[in-house]
Amino acid sequence: MNLPNRLTVTRIFLVPVFLAILSLKVPYGDYIAAGVFILAASTDGLDGYIARKRKMVTRLGKFMDPLADKLMISAALIALVELGTIPAWIAVLIIGRELVVTGLRAVAAADGTVISASKLGKIKTVTQIIAIVAMFLHDFPFNMIEVPIGNIAMGLAVLFTIWSGVDYIVRSWHLLKKEGI
Repeated sequence: MNLPNRLTVTRIFLVPVFLAILSLKVPYGDYIAAGVFILAASTDGLDGYIARKRKMVTRLGKFMDPLADKLMISAALIALVELGTIPAWIAVLIIGRELVVTGLRAVAAADGTVISASKLGKIKTVTQIIAIVAMFLHDFPFNMIEVPIGNIAMGLAVLFTIWSGVDYIVRSWHLLKKEGI
């Protein structure tokens, strides 16, 4: 297993660590969990960068990387719902978009077409990560000036989630029409 794939697998293994920290209700657990989430999220861009730069792109990596991302984001959103930090509709919308795009990619792959991540999709991921971290940090250090950075960031994440989801659908429309949709 090459380094990029190891980083991806590490991201997957950090998800239960992140969730366990939240479940234990330790002092500053939200902050520690946010740190683990940041560590996991940092492997996301790094694994792809190394794979492309060193020509280590594999089929396993192409499959595991988006799966690891979806697992990480979904687990964090569900945890935020359970903690009462975000409403469930936000988690459902973001996770639902991920499922739709995964389905579109599967349809495209069956047709021999690859739908790679768009710039909007990458912006969406970054805004989601920032929003999730801000929500776990309870807007620290901005809470001293009473600016709801977490809510603003989550609003932007929802906006980019919808925008990028529509973009994937539009870019895949020809495949959907071909399938009779």
